[in-house]
Amino acid sequence: MEIKSPTFKQNSREALADVTLQKALKNVEKGFIGKRQDAVDALPEFEDLRNRGRAIKTHTLKHLDLYLEEYEKKVVATGGHVHWAETGGDACEIVKQICQTVNAKTVTKGKSMISEEMQLNAFLEKDGMDVIETDLGEYIIQLRGEIPSHIIAPAVHVTKEQVEADFRRAHTHLDSDRNLDDPTSLLGEAREVLREKYFAADVGITGANFLIAETGSSVIVTNEGNGDLTQTLSRVHIVLASIEKLVPTMNDADQLLRLLARSATGQEQSVYTTFSTGARREEDPDGPEEYHVILLDNGRSSMLGTEFEEMLRCIRCAACMNHCPVYHAVGGHAYGWVYPGPMGSVLTPSLIGVDKAGHLPNASTLCGRCESVCPMKIPLPKMMRHWREKEYERHLNPSTQRWGLKGWAFLATRPRLYHWAMGLGMGVMKHLAPKTGLMQKLPMTGAWTKHRELPAPEGKTFQQMWADKEKKRKAA
Repeated sequence: MEIKSPTFKQNSREALADVTLQKALKNVEKGFIGKRQDAVDALPEFEDLRNRGRAIKTHTLKHLDLYLEEYEKKVVATGGHVHWAETGGDACEIVKQICQTVNAKTVTKGKSMISEEMQLNAFLEKDGMDVIETDLGEYIIQLRGEIPSHIIAPAVHVTKEQVEADFRRAHTHLDSDRNLDDPTSLLGEAREVLREKYFAADVGITGANFLIAETGSSVIVTNEGNGDLTQTLSRVHIVLASIEKLVPTMNDADQLLRLLARSATGQEQSVYTTFSTGARREEDPDGPEEYHVILLDNGRSSMLGTEFEEMLRCIRCAACMNHCPVYHAVGGHAYGWVYPGPMGSVLTPSLIGVDKAGHLPNASTLCGRCESVCPMKIPLPKMMRHWREKEYERHLNPSTQRWGLKGWAFLATRPRLYHWAMGLGMGVMKHLAPKTGLMQKLPMTGAWTKHRELPAPEGKTFQQMWADKEKKRKAA
C-alpha cells in the first residue's frame, strides 16, 4: 500500500470536490453519532465504565511483557502456536509459511486492520493464493481495489448505486437481469457468493479485538457472522493481532466489550462476540485443526514509555472519527494510510514516522470532540500537539510557518510589545474592513479566508476593552 499521507492537502481538495463521496459521508453523522449517544444515555454507569476501561489498559501496558509471556504459555497449553513478528513484512512471511505448510490455495479473511497495515492480501496474491475478504464492507472495497475509509465501516464512502455497479461487474456468473435495487438484495448476493468461499478455504484469517492472557483466547466482535465462518470452517485459523490488544483476564475483556459496541455502533453488544481458544479438541463438533496467533509489534513497543503510550489504549471503536468534523468533510482516504481520523493522526506518525505523516497531526481543529467521546479517554488533541512539536523540532514544517511561530513567540514573551502590536493591528483591520463588517481578505491568510468571511474587529483588543470596563467600574 502506497503511503500518501504527505499529500493530505491534495487528497482533501479532491475529496471535497467529489460529489458522490460527500453524499456518502453524510451517513457517518446519521449512522453513528445519535446511536452512540442513545446507548450512553441508557447506561448510567458509562463514565465509571470508561474509567475502569482506562485503568485496565493502562495497567496492562505497564506490565505488557509479563502478560505477553503468560498469554503465549496459555495458547501453547491449549494446543495453539504463537509467532512473534517485529515488522509487517515479518508477519506476512509467517502467514505465507503457515499457508504453504498446508498447501493452501484459498484464504478467507475476517475484517482485520492489522492485515491492511501488513499489506497482506497483495503479499499472498503474489504467491498465487486466492484471498477473499468476508466482511461485507471489506469485500466491497476489495472488488473496488481500495483500502478502508473507516476502521469499522470500511465502505462507508461508497453509495448503494456504486455497490450495485461493482457487483454486476464482478459477479458475471449470475443472471444479468437480477434485481439489485435495494440493500437487502445486495446483501443476499454477497452472502451467496461468499458462502462458497468459506467451504473452499484452506486457511481462515481473523483479527482480534482482544487477547486474554488468563485463558489464551482471542476475541472478535462482528455483526455479520463472517468471522465465525472464517475461523471454524477452514483447516487452519490464523489470528493477526498487535501486541497492545492484550488484556489480563476474562473479566477485563467483559468490561471493555461493554464499552466497545456502545462507542462504535451504539449497540449494547455486537451481534456476534466470539471467543476462540486453541484448535479443535476431540470432543468438539467443529473448528480448525490448527490455531496460530501472530503477534505484531511494528513500532508499538517504541511507543511504550513515551508521550504516545496512551495511544496504545485504543480499542478501535472509531468513535473519534465518527465525531470528527475533519473526517466528516474529507473521509478516510484523504489520510493516505490505514488509520484515518484523529486516532490515525496520532498512530500513523508513530508507526511510519512524522516525516511521512506530518500533515496528519495538523489535520485537526483541536476541538477536543474526539477525546470527549473516546471510551479509553485517550488525550488525542494533546498527542497531536506533541507531534506538531516534533515536526517543528525536526524542521519538517514549511519555513514560512516556522518564521511565523518564531514571530509569534517573540511577541508573546514580551507583553508590552504584544499588547501594542495587537492594538495597532486591530485598529488597522477596523480601518480596512469593508462596510459589511466582514473581512474577506487578511494578510498571509489567503487559504483561511478563501472559503469563509470573518467579522471585522471593533477597533480594540479584548485586553483594551477589559481595561476600559475596569476603569468604569472603579470610577463608579
